[in-house]
Amino acid sequence: MPFVHRDLFANLKSHLKERPATVITGMRRVGKSTLTKALLDMIPGKNKIYLDLERIENRLIFKQATYQEMEQFLEVRGLDLTKKCTIALDEIQLLPEIVSVIKYWYDTYNVKFIVTGSSSFYLKNRFSESLAGRKKIFDLEPLTFGEYLRFKGFEEQTFQKFSLQKFSEGFYTQYKKHYDDFIKYGGFPEVSLMDKNKSKVAMLEDILNAYIDMDVKILSDYSLNDELYKLIRLLATRVGSKVDISKLASVAGLNRNKITNYINLFEQTYFLVRLAPHTNNVDKEISQQAKYYFSDSGLLNLTSEVPVGKLFENSIINQFKRKGGSVNFYQKKTGQEIDLIWKENTAIEIKTTPTQSDLAALKSRAKLVNLNKTLLVGNTPSNYADFVWGGNVF
Repeated sequence: MPFVHRDLFANLKSHLKERPATVITGMRRVGKSTLTKALLDMIPGKNKIYLDLERIENRLIFKQATYQEMEQFLEVRGLDLTKKCTIALDEIQLLPEIVSVIKYWYDTYNVKFIVTGSSSFYLKNRFSESLAGRKKIFDLEPLTFGEYLRFKGFEEQTFQKFSLQKFSEGFYTQYKKHYDDFIKYGGFPEVSLMDKNKSKVAMLEDILNAYIDMDVKILSDYSLNDELYKLIRLLATRVGSKVDISKLASVAGLNRNKITNYINLFEQTYFLVRLAPHTNNVDKEISQQAKYYFSDSGLLNLTSEVPVGKLFENSIINQFKRKGGSVNFYQKKTGQEIDLIWKENTAIEIKTTPTQSDLAALKSRAKLVNLNKTLLVGNTPSNYADFVWGGNVF
């Protein structure tokens, strides 16, 4: 896959100069390997190596009995640990014992590590504890819509100034087809570069199957693929709604604790995005039901025939999340709600076809939680234009 500039790349490039390990984490196929190779290419000299731990021969290096034997394997590959060097390790969750090796070499030699992994639980807990003060973690997600346009060959200056701007007929006409594809097939880089819809669907199926068959099995003791897939489909039908774990367990025919553990795993492996309720009371936030969205709308569309409006809502939640800042929702006991509270200061209503009454209702509800900033986000224009089109959210 050709290298296309990602928004995170500037920060990663800057961190190359730093001594701590550069750790890139995110779901499978979001572009971690491509970024890693691009970073490695930027480092001058030849005393560097890239090791994909999905390859058995590379994992074998770190299964040797002593550090000296491991170092000999690397010497054969042309790496001299006694001199300043760089080691890039891809998908380290496949070899949990490698953490002690990284720590030893980091403390013993002048080595810069670039590391990738697909589990926030592993990298932010066990990995973090072992390498405290020796690493910085960067989260890589599927493409923003701005990155998607970049992958499609559009120049940054042609669209960047339209970010979060009100509906513009010219901008909408220019990018509508691309945004429709972005909602339907999501933001995985490889998928975005494909022309045929059948190829996109096949790639998404491959990503989903690899996620369940490889990542989930490696990072847990769950072996029942049918259970996991059934739960994924049930969660897909509940996108945009608060999830009652007890009811979900009853429908799925599974133990409540097992459902909770499955959902936690989906979050920790970047498959699901959790929206907690907006409240100033921490105890209430913990006790209240959350909403769950798929981290990629293409995967959501693949697993269930969700309504177009829910698919659009799922995409918008991700688009704002990738812009940075917190994402929450607000709902009164009466049922009145605010779809999204972004950065704790902006109330957002998501409507497929927005109207003036939608904006009036949003402003009224925003006052209930003392929010002055409001955004009405829509997808299909009518005669009303006082809204932000979803394609302007990047």
